[in-house]
Amino acid sequence: MSTPALIELQAVTKIYGQGSTAFQALHGVDLTIQVGEFVAIMGPSGSGKSTAMNTLGLLDTPSSGAYLFNGIHVERLSRDQRALLRRRFLGFVFQGFNLLARTSAQENVELPLLYRGEPAKKRHVAAQKALASVGLAGWEHHTPAELSGGQQQRVAIARAIVTEPAVLLADEPTGNLDTHRSLEIMELLWKLNVDHGITVLMVTHEADMAAYAKRIVHFVDGVVDSDTLNPHPTALLQHATALEAA
Repeated sequence: MSTPALIELQAVTKIYGQGSTAFQALHGVDLTIQVGEFVAIMGPSGSGKSTAMNTLGLLDTPSSGAYLFNGIHVERLSRDQRALLRRRFLGFVFQGFNLLARTSAQENVELPLLYRGEPAKKRHVAAQKALASVGLAGWEHHTPAELSGGQQQRVAIARAIVTEPAVLLADEPTGNLDTHRSLEIMELLWKLNVDHGITVLMVTHEADMAAYAKRIVHFVDGVVDSDTLNPHPTALLQHATALEAA
């Protein structure tokens, strides 16, 4: 018997408002994502990509259709059940970092574990491990004001992975960064996907960033317009080039 897909959207629609002011953001979206994929979601403004991402992240619910997460019908769960599923299996990275300004990097990373009720010692160890995994060992006690934009996004990624999620959802993770820092963040996401097996779903409008993904899904007018494999992700090409030069 085959293993079910990690994520599956079946004829998902989303309508905001009612009557004459109603707006349909999604028009019957079908999308399947397997464990360990790195998927870039692209599309013009108003294409439905952000609504789809919010649905995938359990921040919004479909108006109709089905959303299965590891075989579980998410649309049938209560709000509390969805919140529990989100805390246990999903990590989020946003364009704006969303760090607490007067709080250290370690304390920012510990927040999801604090919400879970984990004891202090376990939080400290897990946060240090997560910060080290994103290249910030030794920066635990710095506040966001003492970090560069790239370092702040690394802290945000450490916060997203400290709970060891199955899925990392990244919404324009390089939108506030320069080219050099953007490439650093994309290489980090690539390594989390390849080395740690985390499924990565990333919304981006930048083709150079989407080129790191193994699969690129384009949304247009609330539907999936194209869904293509990327046989030569940028990070893979960079790795091959480095090996040839060695």
